[in-house]
Amino acid sequence: MKSYMQKKETIERKWYVIDAATAPLGRVAVKAANILRGKHKATYTPHIDCGDNVIIINASKAVLTGNKLEDKMYYNHSMYTGGLRERTAKVMKEKYPVEMVERAVKGMLPHNRLGRAMYKKLFVYENDTHPHAAQKPEVLEVK
Repeated sequence: MKSYMQKKETIERKWYVIDAATAPLGRVAVKAANILRGKHKATYTPHIDCGDNVIIINASKAVLTGNKLEDKMYYNHSMYTGGLRERTAKVMKEKYPVEMVERAVKGMLPHNRLGRAMYKKLFVYENDTHPHAAQKPEVLEVK
């Protein structure tokens, strides 16, 4: 039995909407990463970007469980001496909610060229409005 290998030319992309306010951030990120990779399709091919587009809404209402708001740290470094900047999850949720959700999803994608191509199909919005209504996205429930 031969295994199926999808070609770039035959990929059909759909659009999905995920509400970040309905489930913990990690579960939302896993669901989004699997859809961006295309693992939900029977035609999944690891070396091809066969995933779909994902819209995540309500990033400012993302749920973090436990003590993560106080304990979880986000780090940036400017590559200069003493250039380390650290923020708690509480600060990120208040000031940069879109970046917090994007980082969660990006960390679950492959760290190579293919992962960067998949990441470009992710759209995160702070509120429940988005400009992609013309694409007729399907609403996904995250449990």
